[in-house]
Amino acid sequence: WQVIFDKLDACVESGANIVLSKLPIGDLATQYFADRGLFCAGRVHDQDLKRVAKATGATVQTSTSQGFPETVLGTCGLFEERQVGDERFNVFTDCPARLTSTMILRGGTEQFIAESERSVHDALMVVKRCLQSQAVVAGGGAVEMQLAQALLGRALKMPGKGQVVLEAFAKALEVVPRQLCDNAGFDSTDILAALRKQHTAAEREKTDDSKTCWYGVDLIEGGICDTYEAGIWEPADNKRHAITAAVEAALVILSIDETVVAPPSQDPGAHQSGMMDSMSGKPMSNLMNNAMDQANQGGARTGNLAPGVSYMKGRGG
Repeated sequence: WQVIFDKLDACVESGANIVLSKLPIGDLATQYFADRGLFCAGRVHDQDLKRVAKATGATVQTSTSQGFPETVLGTCGLFEERQVGDERFNVFTDCPARLTSTMILRGGTEQFIAESERSVHDALMVVKRCLQSQAVVAGGGAVEMQLAQALLGRALKMPGKGQVVLEAFAKALEVVPRQLCDNAGFDSTDILAALRKQHTAAEREKTDDSKTCWYGVDLIEGGICDTYEAGIWEPADNKRHAITAAVEAALVILSIDETVVAPPSQDPGAHQSGMMDSMSGKPMSNLMNNAMDQANQGGARTGNLAPGVSYMKGRGG
């Protein structure tokens, strides 16, 4: 018991007000901490423990034998327990170490909550990628349309089969804004025609201050708009990697000259279904046919069949 009390005293003497542990905390330790004004919680998930340590500036300890210096303790402005629905949560507020927030997603069904979680995760990852790359481009298919018009302009100046390749590539890029229109229920023909007009003018101007190159699909009002001014952005790295991956996949497919198909087997027994004889490895149907042939040859016609059997039909008769 003295060993246990020494560990508990080390936690109390450290000056901590909150003790969290991945391992279970027994009733003795809980009552010991409660009598001294400490809050404790056991069976904390490893990921939650790391998040709390990162937000408060604390350091997770693996032993109490060496004591706890002040540098390993974290701080927060307020700690409280809140009731949210049917569950209770421990909330750390005003954490000075990190700008950390917790989002609560609510929904009528588990599927709706799962879909909301995926959407929020995707949005956070996009923001993270934007902060990492420090570069964004307009969304809504603006980049694809501008690239398509640039390729069409280059195709008009290129002789030979390369012109057909560039035109096909440009047409493939227009699939992105077209699909956006179809998903939103808009007329893709009219919208793509308007986008071609805007981006053709941008390709002719070739100026850095031209804003017509950022026109994309307006999924809210319908039609087209300057998606860069509207705040519809995408990380430049994501756009670059998506186009590169699509081109590489197309190159792999186009590099296949021919396919080899295994011809059907010429063995007549290969197409017959049924059980295989364990001794000979031949289909049981072949063995039955052979047996009936032998019976027919020396059976009904010679009068050697068993009583009550007049004829056995097989390949022989």
